[in-house]
Amino acid sequence: MKSGCFITFEGIEGCGKSTQLRLAARWLEEQGYSVCCTREPGGTDIGSHIRKLLLSENNTGLAPLSEALLYMADRFQHIQDVIRPALAVSKIVLCDRYHDSTIAYQGYARKIPLELLNAIWSQSGAALEPHLTILLDLDPAVGIARSLQKLALQQVDESRFEKEALQFHIDVRSGFLTLAEQNPSRIRILDASGSIESIHQHVLHLLKEQMQ
Repeated sequence: MKSGCFITFEGIEGCGKSTQLRLAARWLEEQGYSVCCTREPGGTDIGSHIRKLLLSENNTGLAPLSEALLYMADRFQHIQDVIRPALAVSKIVLCDRYHDSTIAYQGYARKIPLELLNAIWSQSGAALEPHLTILLDLDPAVGIARSLQKLALQQVDESRFEKEALQFHIDVRSGFLTLAEQNPSRIRILDASGSIESIHQHVLHLLKEQMQ
C-alpha cells in the first residue's frame, strides 16, 4: 500500500465499521505505516458541534435538506483540516463514514435528489475520492439492535438515526448496495454478520490487495 492512501469504512448503523477501522489501524501501524483515524461527522473541532446537531435525538425536526447540507459542511471542513493535510505527509487516512453515507442516507433514504447532492459535491472544488471503500453489509434490524445497545452503554445522545423506522434503514442499505454496484473497483462489500475476527481477516485481505 502506498503512503498517502485514503480508505473509508461505510455501512448502516451497527454494522461494526468503527471496530473494524480501529483493528485495521492497529494492523497497519504494526506494518510500519503512519495512520490517521478520523470520522464523519465530527472529525474537526467545528465538526464536533455539527455532530451534536445531527445526531441528537432532540433534533427530530431537522429538515432533510438542512441535514444534508450540515453533513456536507462538516465534510468540506474535514477535508481541509484533516484529510488533505494527513495525505500530504504520506499518512494512510482511515475514515469512519464519508460522502457515500450522504448519498445513502440523505439521497436514497431521505429522497433528496441525487443530482443535487452530486452537483454540490462535484462543483465544490473540494471533493476528494477515496482509494478504497470498505462497505460492511448487514441486516438493518440486526444493526439497529446492536447500535441501540452500544449507545445505551455509552450513555450518549446520538440516537436520532436509530430512532428512524426500519424502512428508512432498509433504504439506506439499498442505497449503499446500489453505490457498490455502480463503483465496483472502489467499493468492496463485506458480510458484517460474522465474528469481529472473521470480518477483520476479510478487511486485511482488502488492505493487502491495496498494497500490491
